[in-house]
Amino acid sequence: MKLAQKGVAVLLVLGSAVSFAQESKIYTYTEKDFQKALDLYNKKQYQASQVVFQNVKKNTEDEEIEANSAYYIANAAIRTNQLGADQLMEDFVTNYPTSTKRGSAFMDVADYYFAQGKYANALKWYDRAEDRSMGNAEREEFNFKKGYSLFVAKKYGPAREYLERVSTSQKYGSQAKYYIGYMAYQGDDYNEANQYFDQVAGNQELNKNLSYYQADMNFKLGNFDKAISLAKEQLPNADRNELSELNKIIGESYFNKKEYSTAIPYLKEYQGKNGKWNNTDFYQLGYAYYKQGEYELAINQFNKIVEGKNSVAQNAYYHLGECYLKTGKKQEALNAFRNATEMPYDEQIKKDAFLNYARLSYEIGNPYQSAPLVLTNYLKAYPDSENAQEIRELLVDSYITSKNYDAALELLENNKNYSTKTTYQKVAFYRGLELFNEGKYEEAKTYFDKSAKEQQDQLFTARATFWNAEVDYILENYDEAVIGYKQFDQNAMAPQTPEFKNIDYNLAYVYFKQKEYSKAADHFKEFLNSGDQKNMARVKDSYLRLGDSQFAASQYWPAMEAYNKAIEIGGDDADYAHFQKAISYGFVDRSEKKIEELESFANRFPNSPLRDDAFYELGNTYINNNQTQKGINAYGKLAREYRMSSFVPKAILKEGLVYYNGGDNEKALSKFKTVVSNYPNTPEALQAVSTAKQVYVDQGRVGEYASWVKGLDFVNVTETELESASFESAERQYVQNKSTQAIKGFESYLNQFPNGSNALKAHFYLGQLYYKQGDKARALPHYEYIVNQKRNEFSEEAYVRAGEIYLENKNYNKAITVLKTLEQGADFQENIVFARSNIMKASYALKNYPETITYAEKVLNTPKVDDRIKSDAYTMIARSAIATGNEAKAKTAYAEVQKIATGELAAEALYYDAYFKNQEGNYKASNEAAQRLAKDYSAYKETGAKGLIIMAKNFAAMDDAFQATYILQSVIDNFAQFPAVVEEARTELSIVKTKEAQRNSSVNPNQN
Repeated sequence: MKLAQKGVAVLLVLGSAVSFAQESKIYTYTEKDFQKALDLYNKKQYQASQVVFQNVKKNTEDEEIEANSAYYIANAAIRTNQLGADQLMEDFVTNYPTSTKRGSAFMDVADYYFAQGKYANALKWYDRAEDRSMGNAEREEFNFKKGYSLFVAKKYGPAREYLERVSTSQKYGSQAKYYIGYMAYQGDDYNEANQYFDQVAGNQELNKNLSYYQADMNFKLGNFDKAISLAKEQLPNADRNELSELNKIIGESYFNKKEYSTAIPYLKEYQGKNGKWNNTDFYQLGYAYYKQGEYELAINQFNKIVEGKNSVAQNAYYHLGECYLKTGKKQEALNAFRNATEMPYDEQIKKDAFLNYARLSYEIGNPYQSAPLVLTNYLKAYPDSENAQEIRELLVDSYITSKNYDAALELLENNKNYSTKTTYQKVAFYRGLELFNEGKYEEAKTYFDKSAKEQQDQLFTARATFWNAEVDYILENYDEAVIGYKQFDQNAMAPQTPEFKNIDYNLAYVYFKQKEYSKAADHFKEFLNSGDQKNMARVKDSYLRLGDSQFAASQYWPAMEAYNKAIEIGGDDADYAHFQKAISYGFVDRSEKKIEELESFANRFPNSPLRDDAFYELGNTYINNNQTQKGINAYGKLAREYRMSSFVPKAILKEGLVYYNGGDNEKALSKFKTVVSNYPNTPEALQAVSTAKQVYVDQGRVGEYASWVKGLDFVNVTETELESASFESAERQYVQNKSTQAIKGFESYLNQFPNGSNALKAHFYLGQLYYKQGDKARALPHYEYIVNQKRNEFSEEAYVRAGEIYLENKNYNKAITVLKTLEQGADFQENIVFARSNIMKASYALKNYPETITYAEKVLNTPKVDDRIKSDAYTMIARSAIATGNEAKAKTAYAEVQKIATGELAAEALYYDAYFKNQEGNYKASNEAAQRLAKDYSAYKETGAKGLIIMAKNFAAMDDAFQATYILQSVIDNFAQFPAVVEEARTELSIVKTKEAQRNSSVNPNQN
C-alpha cells in the first residue's frame, strides 16, 4: 500500500533572535541615531529602522558604524521582502570585508528564513554560510537546520548526511533520528526505519506519529497482525485523513489474512487519496464481497475498475465475469471474460477466462467476433486442453445457431480439421436459404448445389433439392423446377422435411405456369386432400388456382365448385373468385345467371381491380343476349368510371359494332373515330379503321374515307401487305425463341415502318427481348415508346419494366411518374403493389418523407401483400418518421417491422427497439434487445456496432462503468470501417471516463 507523505511536525526549540553588542563609546550625534535605529530594528519596526540606518550610513565618517548600518539595511530589506534585498546583503559582504558582522551575515539571513518556514530560501543562504568558521554549538545548529531544510525539500540523500552529523547530539539527536527514520520509511527501508523510530519511541512530542508509520511499515513487511494492532492503537488519536489511512491498513491486513468479512468494514471506511479510490482499492473490496458470496455488491466494486492494465485488473475482470454469471448476466460476463482473456499477466486466468468467453459466445452470441471464430481461436490457443472436445462440439453447432453462415463457411473452408462434411452441408444449405430470402436467387442456387452434392445428411440433401427447384421456379426455368420438385418428392427423407407438406402445391403451380392445366389441377387436389390445411391462405389460393386450371381446361362446373370453396373461406381474392364464377356461367349457357352474378359483383366489390373487367363482360353478355341498350349502358359506365382501363377502347369499339350491326352508321363511325383518335396504334384502332372503311364503302363515301385515313400515321394503305409480311417474319422468329433473329427482324420493321400498324407490338417485343438478355439500356427506349402512347394491351407490363429500369438507374423522378400511371390503371393486383411499394422507396430516396409515408400506408392497405413488402413499408414509415423527428410514429412502425421482417430489416428494427427503450430509461430491456441483435444478426456489422453503443449507454446509466467503457473501446477497436459510429463511441467514452475520473484516480479521461 503506497502512502502519501505524512505531514511532519517540526519540533524546534531554537533561539533565533539576533543579539547585538552594546557600544561603550561616548555617543556622538550619529551614534545616537544609530542606537535609535537599532532600537527600532529590535522592535521589528524594520522599515522605520531602515530609513534611519540609511541616514546614518550616509552621514557617518565612522567605517564600523557605516558597515553596521549597511548590514541592518540589508537585513531590514530581507525581512520586509523588498526587491533587491538579496543583492543588498551580497553588496554588504563585498563592500565591508573587515566588518565584524560579515561572518554572521549569511547565517543570520538563513536563520530568519528558517524561522519563517521558508526552507528553500533558507537553504540558499545556508549554502553560502557553509564554509565560514563556526564554534561547535553553532556548527551543530547549522548542520541540523540545513539538514532539516534539505529534508523538507525532499533531498533525502544530502539531508541524511547533515542530520547524521547531529544524530548523537543531546539537543538535536532525537529529532535527527526521527527524520532519518522517516526518510528510510519513505524509501521503503522499513528495518532501518524501525531502528531509528525505536530510538525515539520515548519522546512524547515525536511518538504521536510513530504508531501510524510503524503500522504501515509492518503492513508492508507482511507483519499483518502487528500492523492491525498498531493501527487500532492509533485510531483513537488519529485525525480525519490519518483515520482513513489507518482503516485502509487494517482492512488490507485482514484482506491479506483472508479474513474477508472482517476486512470489509475497514475497507469501506477508507476515503481514498484526495477523495478518490484507485483500481486496486475497488478490487480489494470487490474481492472481499465475492468471497462472501455477495455477488451484486462485488459487481458494484469490480465494475468501477476502468483502464486496468495489470495482474490485479486481470484478476478483477475474471472474478467480475464470475459474479455476472452467478447473477445471470451473461452478456456482461462475456465482456468481462473477454477483457481478462486479452491480458497476459496470469496465464491460468487467461485460459479459464477464454474458456468461459468461448462458451458464452456460443450460448448468447458475440458482437465482436462470430461464435465459430471464437471457438476456433480457443482450439488454436489450447489444442490440448481438457475442454477441447467440448469446444469442438460447440463449434459444430455454432455454425447454425450463430446464423452468420457466410463467415462460418469461410471458416469451414479454411479450417477443415475443425469441421465435418455434414456440418458443411448444413451451413451451405442455410446460407443458400439466407440468400434466397434476400432475393439473391442465383447466389442461393450455388449454395443449394453445394449442400446437395455433399450427400452426408439426406434430410439436408432433400431440402437443398427442394429449394433448388424453388429457385428454378422463380427464375422461370419451369422444366428444371419440375425435375427438382420430383427428385425431392422421391427422396426417402422428404416426408420428414418442413417443405414436404407443400410439395403438391409447388408442383401444381409449376404445371400451371406451363399451362399444363390438367396436371396442375391434379396436384392442387392432392395438396387440398393431404397438404398443410392450417395455412388457410394457401388452401384458399389452391382452390382459386384449381378453379383456374379447370376453367382453362373448359371444366366449368368443377371450376365453379372450386371458386365456391374459395368464396366460403372469405377474405382477400373473394372478388376474383366471384368474377371467375360469373364468367364460368357464360360458358355453360347460363347467360342470365352470368348477368346476375356480374351485376352483383359490381355492387359488392366497388374497389376491386376486376370491376372494369366485369362491366366489359356485362356489356358483352347483354349484347349477346340481344339486350343492346343494357350492353351499351354497361360499356358507357366502364368508359366513365375507368378511363385508364385497357377495356375502354375494346368497349367503345364493341359499341360502334353494335351501332353498325343495327344500321346506325353515323353513331358507329363516331365510336370508331373515337377509338382511332384516343387509342392509335392499338389493335382496336386498326379494327376500327377497317370497320369504318366498310361503312364508308357501303355508303359510297370512299373519298371521305381516304381523306380521313391520310391523317393516320399508323395506317399505310399502299404498303399494308409489305408491312404485314415484314412484321410477321419477325414475329415468327420471336415465337420460335430465336432471339437474335427476332431482334434483327423487329429493328428492320421499325426502320421501314416507324409508324406502322404493328409498331406498338414491335416495340414491346423488342423491349422484352433486350430485357431478357439483360440489356436494359436497349430495352428502355422501347418500353418508353409504349409508355408514351395511349393505354393499350402492352401498357401495363411496359410501365412495370420501365419503372424497374428507372429505379435501377436511380432516376427516381421518372420512375415515380411511370409508376403512378401504373398504379391508376393496373389490371393486376401485383402490379399495383409493385407500383406503390416502389413509389414509396423512390420518394424516400428523394427525401420526400410525407409522400413516402403516404405510399407506405397505401401498400399496407393493399390486399394480399406479403410480409417482405409489408416489412419494407413499415421500415419506410419508420425511417421517414426518424428523419422528420417523429419518434413516436417511428417506434410504432419499427414494432411492426419486428413482427415480420427478416435479415437486415429485422436487425434495424431490433436496433431501434433497443434505442427507444434506452430513451424511455428502460435500460435492462434495452440491453436485452441489443443482446438479441448481437446474437441473431451478427452479420450486420454496422447495425450491431450502433447497438453496442446503445448497450454502453445503458450500462453507463446503470453505473456499470466497466461494461460501458469496455464496450465503447471495443467499438473503437473493432469497427474502424464505420467512422461515424466510431466517432460517436469516442464521444460517449470521453463522457463516461470524465465522470469516472471524479471517483477513480486510476482513470485518465484524456486517454482514449
